[in-house]
Order: sequence, then structure tokens, then C-alpha cells
Amino acid sequence: MTNETATKVGVTSLTYLGVAGSDLDAWDNFLTNVLGASCEKTETGLRARTDEQETRLWVEQGDSNDIQFAGFEVDDEACLLTVKARLDEMGYETELADRSQAKKYGALGLLKTKDPDGLEIHIVFGINLRPDLPFVSPAGVSGFVTGDQGFGHIVLTTASMDDARRFYQQGLGFEVSDFVSLPMGEQTLDLTFMHCNGRHHTLALAPVPIPNRLLHFMLQVDSMDDVGLGLERATAAECTITSSLGRHTNDHMVSFYVRSPSGFDVEYGYGAREIGPDWTVKQYQAASIWGHKK
Repeated sequence: MTNETATKVGVTSLTYLGVAGSDLDAWDNFLTNVLGASCEKTETGLRARTDEQETRLWVEQGDSNDIQFAGFEVDDEACLLTVKARLDEMGYETELADRSQAKKYGALGLLKTKDPDGLEIHIVFGINLRPDLPFVSPAGVSGFVTGDQGFGHIVLTTASMDDARRFYQQGLGFEVSDFVSLPMGEQTLDLTFMHCNGRHHTLALAPVPIPNRLLHFMLQVDSMDDVGLGLERATAAECTITSSLGRHTNDHMVSFYVRSPSGFDVEYGYGAREIGPDWTVKQYQAASIWGHKK
């Protein structure tokens, strides 16, 4: 699917993420020395960059240690208002933020709403870029795959797959990439993967009845060496590697998973295939072709 198609249906990327962390010093070290993002302190926490965008990740002081908000980008104000009208018609509460509030998140315009499970969702346009302050990874990462594909992807839990899919597909304009069915004892966990640009999935939904919403977020790097070096940095920092190096069945990403200071995981990978105009929805019976051992 092209970016031109994406703008007709709604959001075009996950542009930023906000999480809560009870140990900001640990997060500072994790972001800079393990993940390779650049990080600076704010009055309420930390903010991190992975490219020329001013902020990709906020870490706010908080004991919930979970996702606080997700920001999705649209092309312009007209697109933002179109999404607002669609959400209003579907019965979701929406709020157009004033200029100062939008500026707080590095945007010209901001629409706030909540998904069916209560997560604060931002729809923004006119995101702030700083090519005048080139991003340099403090850990020597050669680069992160962002641009039109956005920050990366997130995997969220939901109490109702039907309600969540209605919000994200009909409301925000996501399209299904594929499904993965995972055997869990006598039951099966059915995950839905969705895209809004060329990235295989920007969002995945898991019907898991746990309080925390964020299972993991993903950062994609420019080379396989970046993945290997990231794994070495995580191991040297004595981080918990929750899944060993492996390759996924659906997006073909080669990655490992590391536990963040907030307890949810970060996937760190390379080589994911992209969604194209000839994409067809498939179903998989395993998450990985090889690896990703617990």
C-alpha cells in the first residue's frame, strides 16, 4: 500500500510514543547505551530521538510502567478533521487541542481521543523536524528505519478484539496485514497485525486479559550488524533478554527482545519485508520461523 493510499483512509504512521517509568535513570541508560537513541531530560522525565524528528519517545515519571499515549500522524489539518468526524460519528469522544498543547508534542495540530480500552490516542499533523540538529546515536547505531514508516510498531493488549479493530480500522484507517494463531495450552491466542504505510505492521492487537496495555514496542535498525551489536550491548548491560535472536513468520524481521526498565519488552530488529500494492492477507500458526526462544 502506498503512502498516497494511506492518506485517503486516515493515519499514515506511528509518529511518537509516551510511556511511564518509575526509574528514569535506568531508562536514560537503556535508551542511550543499549538502544542507541539520543536522550535528554525534561521537567517531567525524558525524551528521545532516533532520527531528525524532535521527539519519538517520551518517558514520564510514573509507577504504572506502561504506555501513556500513542501519537499517529496524518498529512494535514483536513485529514485530522476527517478522522475527527469519523470518530465522532462512531460515538468516540474527541477533543481538538489548542495550539500550545499541540506544540507540547511537537505538532501544529492535535486531536485527542481514547481507544476502547482507555488508551489516550493523539492524531497530529505538522510534526516538528530538526534536520538542523542531526541525529547521532550515542551507541554508534548506523541508523533507524523511520521516515514514512514512522517510529516503529507497538503491540497492545485489548479486552475486546472486535471493539479495538473497529476503532483502529474504521476510525483511524488501519488495514489488516495478517493474523497469527499461537497455541497456548488447550487454547489459542489469535493476534491481529495491521498497517497504515509500507511497514508490515505499525500496530498489533492481542486479546490478553492483563492490566498492562503495552506488550512491546519495536525499533528497526539499518543493518544486521546493528542488531548483533545491540544484543551485545544489552547483554553487557545485564538486561534481561526475553527472546533470543530469531526471525518472524509474518514480517520476516530478524530480531531479539529485551526487557525495558518499565517491564514491557522492546523488539530490536532488521530486515522486515514491506507491504506493497499486491499484498494479500494470510494466517500463520507460529510466531517465528526460527529462534525467539524464551
